[in-house]
Amino acid sequence: MLASLRKAGSIARAVSAGQKRFLSIHEYQSMNLLNSYGIPTPKSKPAKSAQEAYDVAKNFGTDKLVIKAQVLAGGRGKGKFDTGLQGGVHMVDSAEQAKQYAEQMIGSKLITKQTGAGGRVCNAVMLAERRTPAHEYYVAVLNDRVSQGVVLVASAQGGMNIEEVAAKDPDAIIRTPIDFYNGLTKPEAIDVAKKLGFSDEQTENEAADIFVNLYKIFKDKDATQIEINPMALTEDGKVLCMDAKFGFDDNAEFRQRDVFELRDISQEEPSEVEAQKANLNFIKLDGSVGCLVNGAGLAMATMDVLSLHGGNPANFLDVGGGATPETVKKAFEILLRDPKVKSIFINIFGGIMRCDYIAEGVIKATRELDMKVPLVVRLKGTKEAEAKEMIKESGLKIIAFDSLDEAAAKAAELAA
Repeated sequence: MLASLRKAGSIARAVSAGQKRFLSIHEYQSMNLLNSYGIPTPKSKPAKSAQEAYDVAKNFGTDKLVIKAQVLAGGRGKGKFDTGLQGGVHMVDSAEQAKQYAEQMIGSKLITKQTGAGGRVCNAVMLAERRTPAHEYYVAVLNDRVSQGVVLVASAQGGMNIEEVAAKDPDAIIRTPIDFYNGLTKPEAIDVAKKLGFSDEQTENEAADIFVNLYKIFKDKDATQIEINPMALTEDGKVLCMDAKFGFDDNAEFRQRDVFELRDISQEEPSEVEAQKANLNFIKLDGSVGCLVNGAGLAMATMDVLSLHGGNPANFLDVGGGATPETVKKAFEILLRDPKVKSIFINIFGGIMRCDYIAEGVIKATRELDMKVPLVVRLKGTKEAEAKEMIKESGLKIIAFDSLDEAAAKAAELAA
């Protein structure tokens, strides 16, 4: 259940009304946001160069620090840099050591279980004071599909994979529905703190204040997810948020300018960033058949039919109902930059979208981009006859089909 609440698959996100990336921000940015709402965290500062890391560590006020690679991916501690450095989280005891680690991290790619083999570039590190946990907890504020509302999820088993906890010990997960308008009340928050095992009034109140303020951020900033893993009761008796992950709703960008200015496109797939600028709903996949379709549902069906015929889609691409010949050409440019693409399958149902617009874009792209990749086209609906005539008169090697099955089978065959 928690997996479905926390993570939406790439394709599922794209299938929604518009492409939703659910903006994520770096850990040091998350810490700043938490602090702005009065939520306590270990003292921390970012650095974007090795020298800056040295200067930050030198003036931190303590030698006992942690240096953490700022990459938007889980599993950083167990990851590996392309420089050979093992792990994206290290203890440091001096400014010189902080500089040495930063030199190996900044500008290099960190490869984790979530990044894929290509890894993600590390453009910054965060230096934080060491605070030793006596106990670790898990806390999250999420949208709950079951109740169709917001829920506070907490567990006394923090600092580990929460899905594994939920699978092995479902009773360890505490779920508290939150009234959207009134928020989480202090008595409700105190009750959660007690269920987690906080046993004295001071720490109960500190934990409860964190829960209440997390929801305030969630609502104020149009978040889709706030995850604190772990929240810790430290050995000196303080309740702190040790790590944080945020997700924000793209649809709220118009009123959350300050949050969306934090976006780091270096952490995103370049082709997806380019597609977004052209208002194309595009998600890169690992296959060899490039897909260009209008309508999210038809795009999903097209990918399924390709798979049935032994093909493997290289992408999800919905050009939408308002595509122009120029938009179609841009879509081709993005598809053709992927060296894995061995054939392209265009499947258009002309309702709002006119088939002749697609045909014009296809012909223009084929000529101007000097396409060498085989092109399979299926056009049905508005201006279908005109579109087919345009393709026929172009004299280009475009393989046209009326049957979806036949077209998909051919595209899969050409990519094999």
